Amino acid sequence: MTRKIRLGAFLPGGGQHIAAWRHPDQPADGATSFAFHADLAREAERGLFDAYFLADGLAVAFGGGTEGGNAKVVGFEPVTLFAALAPLTTNIGFIATASTTYEEPYNTARKFASLDLISDGRAGWNVVTTATEAAAQNFNLDRQLPHADRYRRAVEHVDVVKKLWDSFEDDVFIRDKETGVFYDTARVHYTDHAGEHFKVRGPLNVSRSPQGHPVIVQAGQSEDGRGLAAATAEVIFTAHQRLDTAQEFYRDIKARARGLGRDPSHILIMPGVSPFVGRTEAEAREKYDRLTGLILEEDGIALIKGLTGGSLDLTGHDLDGPLPELAPTEGNQSRQALIRQIADENGFTIRQLYQWVASARGHFTVVGTPAQIADTLQEWFENEGADGFNILPPWLPTGLTDFVDLVIPELQRRGLFRTEYEGRTLRENLGLPYPVNRHAAARAAVQAAE
Repeated sequence: MTRKIRLGAFLPGGGQHIAAWRHPDQPADGATSFAFHADLAREAERGLFDAYFLADGLAVAFGGGTEGGNAKVVGFEPVTLFAALAPLTTNIGFIATASTTYEEPYNTARKFASLDLISDGRAGWNVVTTATEAAAQNFNLDRQLPHADRYRRAVEHVDVVKKLWDSFEDDVFIRDKETGVFYDTARVHYTDHAGEHFKVRGPLNVSRSPQGHPVIVQAGQSEDGRGLAAATAEVIFTAHQRLDTAQEFYRDIKARARGLGRDPSHILIMPGVSPFVGRTEAEAREKYDRLTGLILEEDGIALIKGLTGGSLDLTGHDLDGPLPELAPTEGNQSRQALIRQIADENGFTIRQLYQWVASARGHFTVVGTPAQIADTLQEWFENEGADGFNILPPWLPTGLTDFVDLVIPELQRRGLFRTEYEGRTLRENLGLPYPVNRHAAARAAVQAAE
């Protein structure tokens, strides 16, 4: 089968750009409108996207500190939202974010296994370690855990969740009314995990889904994040401004995975791209300038503070001067480094910097015609920069519809993107293998050796 671009749709209801809610096309209450999210899911499915992707936070981010700016002060918990959206769609997957730092593995395993069953095999878990002091203060802490500690916990957390997802083998349920046998006790397995952070007996009280278990997604770019991704992730959401850095990340992750005995083709690397699409370059630029002009100064400052670790105080700084030096952070270290890189390489002032990252938070912003945007995606896809992309429309629904109506047909004309869904589950559409239950695999290996 010819390799195809995979596409996720990153669609926060309040919009992605920090000024999105001020755009005439964007519903100001989109973050808490279920009807609007339902429309977005159907539109993304019309465009044949692989998955609807949502980030999540565990604290209120006032001002411009998150996607959508003030429009995202409140919003839905994503697994709950996706459970409601799943029956309204047929093929599109649902990738929700959940924290390994502030959730217990049993709860995480249970809610994602439930979403996978409700959606008939279309769920994915975006693994995050959660990097804010505000979140820590909602979970019995005064300060967030150190970066390295969060990642050690994450490695064990993911391991326990995967064990729990293997509690029941595929053919465990007999449900024979005549004999009264409901399940095969030999195909139910306790977890019996005891580690540094977790002690979990199991088994999980949710069965496996048509795709075996949810697709595991991860977004870390630091050294610890790369290690976790190479060992556990099936899809990696990453942020790059240039093809050469995307290639370094792509090749590094694939090499690490190979070194761990994994098939590199079973790890899909999907950089984020925020497209401003116009039928002409002038139209695309007008869309970018219009949205940029709606940014409130205080939101731009809050955005830079959030992206650089949360401690940067710009009080008294000239916004038309350079970004000051950044203090080390226990927060998102890779994103802090990326923001520093963007400022330095482009010679941006603080104001120019927040204008540039207002839509994509460090992901790649592309302003152009459908052909120009397709050229960029094709170049990265064909030159070891990406297996696909997470598309971050700047405002909604227009930014998504522009991509579906203008860019998707261009990719299809080039033979780079599907013209219909290949399968029923998220794994099938992503071209990822079915995860064989570890207990069934061990029994089969013993039988083969006898």
